[in-house]
Amino acid sequence: MPSSTPAGHRYETDYDRRRLRQWLSGEARADGVTRRRLLTLLATTAAGTAFGATRAAQAADRPIVKPLPPEWFIERGTNAETRWEALRGTGRNTPNELFFVRNHTATPLLEAGDWRLRLWGSGLRGSPGEERPREFGYDDLRALPAVTRTAFVECAGNGRSYFTTQQGQTVTGTPWTLGAIGVARWRGVRLGDVLRRAGLSPSAIDVQPRGLDAEYVSGGESLGRVRRPLPLAKALDDVLLAYEMNGERLPYDHGYPVRVLVPSWVGIASIKWVGDIEVSAQPLFSPWNTTFYRLFGPSHPEGGGAPLTRQATKSAFELAGGATFTVGERHVLHGRSWSGAGPVTAVDVSTDGGANWRPARLHDRPRAGTWTRWSLAWRPEALGATHLLARATDTAGRTQPDTATPNTQGYLFDGVVRHPVSVV
Repeated sequence: MPSSTPAGHRYETDYDRRRLRQWLSGEARADGVTRRRLLTLLATTAAGTAFGATRAAQAADRPIVKPLPPEWFIERGTNAETRWEALRGTGRNTPNELFFVRNHTATPLLEAGDWRLRLWGSGLRGSPGEERPREFGYDDLRALPAVTRTAFVECAGNGRSYFTTQQGQTVTGTPWTLGAIGVARWRGVRLGDVLRRAGLSPSAIDVQPRGLDAEYVSGGESLGRVRRPLPLAKALDDVLLAYEMNGERLPYDHGYPVRVLVPSWVGIASIKWVGDIEVSAQPLFSPWNTTFYRLFGPSHPEGGGAPLTRQATKSAFELAGGATFTVGERHVLHGRSWSGAGPVTAVDVSTDGGANWRPARLHDRPRAGTWTRWSLAWRPEALGATHLLARATDTAGRTQPDTATPNTQGYLFDGVVRHPVSVV
């Protein structure tokens, strides 16, 4: 029988415990992301497991597999942001080739036939103090009852750059505008079904998926492979182990052969290239719910807020920044709004920098976990520069504010974005 503890787990657990002690004592750096360095070397699987061989997706300067034409994407290191003007007319779901990419390291190229998902930990049934590991192959998952769900995946830092450009605040991290989001039709199996088949114990409280991409290095220290805990209640609710995206095999950059999908939550929860899941009877910790993906700063609790879960409310125009419009002619503005707290039910648009607002026409029945498309007719009457603004309201009663509450790592920007255009 293979080892009950994946290679490297002892190191990562020791690291996590050390970071937790530092966090609780106030010694942990809240701005660790400022020292971020990326390891885009050969992605290898854990020794002593049946994960199969991995190889580098690209050379170090090309960590993403799919083409990134500049009219579709803004390249940001190991990441690629979708240009909103490229989404015009693409329908409710984002085509796979246009879907943004958020990578900590390089996209690994895995083979489904070699891939295994290992479930292990104190939250599985077994003798006291004994783990009961269970493995599933790719075909094993595909033989289970399938579920299809339309949902967005969005980086927690989407909109981060507006903390600086609109609010004059210094934040750390990738300077996304609003293109670190995409909506897709995902197909896979319920994580809850897999957990139950693995022998879920009544004592389980947390589950922690871990990816098969290369270890992530920050400040000269390896933090191990990307992993982040989920409360068991969420894992049993609507979380999928997805193997298809928009009716196609999951692309390499988006998690092939299998990824986690956590609807409405920040993107870090939706671990790509998942290789193992720890099921624990004790709370779990990793750098991705202690050092990162929490809110630090004067407006938040000392030592940081709780780990991030649901996404904020946002709106975007399907339009390039600085676009031009002809005075006196009728134009139709298009955009999309979304929220992690509930469906978007209303969108108001201003074409004069916020002086006046009109309700937009909604083109979709509001649904949780995805965006609502909308449009507004506009006949500009004055020459010169102006700003277009859109603000959404969701079923939870949240309306986008004029400004977002700042935090040092620039997460969950929800302020109304001022989109510059010119009338000629």
